Amino acid sequence: MSLFKARDWWSASLGENEEFDQGCLSVADVDNSESGQDKIIVGSYNGYLRIFSPHPLKTGDAIQAEDLLLEVQLRDPILQVEVGKFVSGTELLHLAVLHPRKLCVYSVSGTLGNVEHGNQYQIKLMYEHNLQRTACNMTHGSFGGVKGRDLICIQSMDGMLMFFEQESYTFGRYLPGFLLPGPLRYSPRTDSFITVSSCQQVECYKYQVLAVATDAESKKETEQQKIGSGKKLLADWTLNIGEQALDISIVSFNNTVFSIFVLGERNFFCLKENGQIRFMKKLEYHPSCFLPFCSVSEGTINSLVGNHNNMLLVYQDVTLKWAAQVPHVPVAVKVANFQDMKGIIVTLSDSGQLQCSYLGTDPSLFQAPKVESRDINYEELDVEMKELQKIIKEASKTQDILPKAEKEDDLILSATVSSTLDAVSQAVDIALESEAVPSVTVKFCIRTKRQVQKTVLSITVPSFLATTQDQFIFNSIDQGIPKTASISVFLKGKCLPADLEGSAVASYSTPTGVPRIAQCKFRLPLRLICSPVQPSKAANHKLTIDTNKPPVNLINMFSDFIERTEDDQISVLGFQFLAGHKVTLLASKTSQRYRIQSEQFEDLWLITKELILRFEEYFLKQGIKDFTCSFSGQVPLQEYFELIDQHFELRMNTEKYENLLSERAVQFRAIQRLLLTRFKDKTPAPLQNLDTLLDGTYRQVIGIAEAAEELQNSLFQAFTKLKSATQLIILLIGLWQKLSKDQITILEATFLPLLQDGQELGWEETVDAALSHLLRTCLSKSSKEQALNLTSQLSIPKDTTRLKKHITLLCDRLAKGGRLSLSADSGSQQAIVMPGLPSSPPPVAVGNA
Repeated sequence: MSLFKARDWWSASLGENEEFDQGCLSVADVDNSESGQDKIIVGSYNGYLRIFSPHPLKTGDAIQAEDLLLEVQLRDPILQVEVGKFVSGTELLHLAVLHPRKLCVYSVSGTLGNVEHGNQYQIKLMYEHNLQRTACNMTHGSFGGVKGRDLICIQSMDGMLMFFEQESYTFGRYLPGFLLPGPLRYSPRTDSFITVSSCQQVECYKYQVLAVATDAESKKETEQQKIGSGKKLLADWTLNIGEQALDISIVSFNNTVFSIFVLGERNFFCLKENGQIRFMKKLEYHPSCFLPFCSVSEGTINSLVGNHNNMLLVYQDVTLKWAAQVPHVPVAVKVANFQDMKGIIVTLSDSGQLQCSYLGTDPSLFQAPKVESRDINYEELDVEMKELQKIIKEASKTQDILPKAEKEDDLILSATVSSTLDAVSQAVDIALESEAVPSVTVKFCIRTKRQVQKTVLSITVPSFLATTQDQFIFNSIDQGIPKTASISVFLKGKCLPADLEGSAVASYSTPTGVPRIAQCKFRLPLRLICSPVQPSKAANHKLTIDTNKPPVNLINMFSDFIERTEDDQISVLGFQFLAGHKVTLLASKTSQRYRIQSEQFEDLWLITKELILRFEEYFLKQGIKDFTCSFSGQVPLQEYFELIDQHFELRMNTEKYENLLSERAVQFRAIQRLLLTRFKDKTPAPLQNLDTLLDGTYRQVIGIAEAAEELQNSLFQAFTKLKSATQLIILLIGLWQKLSKDQITILEATFLPLLQDGQELGWEETVDAALSHLLRTCLSKSSKEQALNLTSQLSIPKDTTRLKKHITLLCDRLAKGGRLSLSADSGSQQAIVMPGLPSSPPPVAVGNA
């Protein structure tokens, strides 16, 4: 190796196929640590922000996990990162991140963990500024001589300097004669800004001149200012350097003369504060970056210059003092202090090679030892190879991402639902008009086999159900001493829940500090949401469920709804939902059929599910294991499509209201700006009814916002009803085609992909994409359909015609023998007839779809 190669102290590769430039690297104590040790902040054009705290590595070692303090992906590309006092009221350092259309200021903080590598770092957004023009670069400093805080100046691609006084926007000025943006730096000594224009000349603008110059909203107005009245923006001094500049640096060390360094394409210049040249150096290579730093010799300045020949060169004024080779072309270079190591050189390449190195001449004295020749025992090698292949085969069998749980967990969580409703209802803040809303008690018990610390129990119930308390915290749980907690669950909303199953999760930490969880589910009683009433004979929607066992007396399965009487047989039962309609259950006295009927289609779901669950429990107690249910009627797709259309119409109306609210908000802010301009004017002008227009717009904004909020609640209720109807359709398709549990799981994943519905990603487009995938793979009719590619992005469709067509096709192909599968070789299954299917499929009620 060369004696003049930069010695590698620490290095890392950042991402794949990411791009970086000179503004993407910064070095500072961004988390305000007690040690004052520098951190490396790197941002990429792909939007990744990373913060490193390097530690020395041995030769051949890889980067340690704890060296990366933070990695977060922001939505927009990162043009530049800077560290300074950007937040009012404090002199702590904060991180400023410049995006093409946004400036964000974050605070970086760390939290100590329980184990060595458990320290957690996070960023918190303090404030942000949305930019009206595309940004190019920025600089910061104490503009105007302010103390204890830094101001930010951003240069846009069209030549406007935008000034921000921390959380507020101050003013903006256009640079005269602008064509292309150049490097920009602030000089604290002269309180001015240094840049290089497209005329290849260095220009200096005083901050005070920029502040008092006439404001302009466009370049056209700036040109008109040259003719009209007002103070015109003029440069304090200019210097023609005859080439385009790559970077500018301001040097104001204690033992050196104040200087302005400009790195050109073939030269680098050192200027005085008035723009005169102190010295210049002609370069015989193409430079890529540079950094002036303090010299040990008084009156001189050292400069570190990187070039495209993978070299770092150290100049003392114009004299070359050192040259060292680096493994990449540096586009940014900094000097930092890490762990009592001062003067570490930090370089970054355009492809993300980050390296910390130092300059030295210690050669590598390692010599490879001689290889001792020895005879190879092929029999032992065969035995070892077979053992290794066996280990690899066992390891490749399991593809689980999560680690396997131990046979016996440290903590066991169980839930017990009371068999009776609460004597005194615990329901509070209910939105129902019903006088009596019942509640039921659920008791949780936590048992541990060893002491655990800080256990948090969280309880979740379906939408439109509420609990008296949803979280419990136990500081310590001793071994063998169970902890209990009780809650009451009740119906709170004006809509039926889509399910009656709740869940509980207990998170805790073992004595060694490892976080673990335990979870359980519990089933709430049907009496919580409905009460027995007189059955009704008339209904709009009816379903018939067939069984393979003789008729069962309903009193044996719904004893909580029917009082014991002397009647031999009860074959009809009525249910009145607290937040819904009446549902009637009829059992045939002669056949093995059961009918569920109601005025609302979605209300059939909970009773149908409860009927099947109670059937299974009843026959299991009787010792009968071959009980099955089936459905031979028409799949009620027409009723299902009506609920889809209702939900989709509410989504479209919600989008219209949001767009209208956005327009009125823009109008409201525009009127505010006009009024503010009138009030600031020294010569008062008539308001011209702007106050009346402002008041009217405000009332419109409030009215539209209230309507949008009410529509959002209606949309949430519609999604819950759609979810209930969807689960009913899945159940009927499964009973109709006698689908296995795996196939029903695929149907549930296809029709219920979202826990919550939203405007950005809604139910219709997500389900349509999943159905298209099934119809293209396992349910495809030919290889031509399998060749179709689904590359379009998910977006709100114009209507639901395509979705309803795909649902109809799914039922049709399942009826013709299709098989749901996620394997790669499951296409073209139409010709395969599944055992147990009828020769001619039952009709599917699809209406006009």
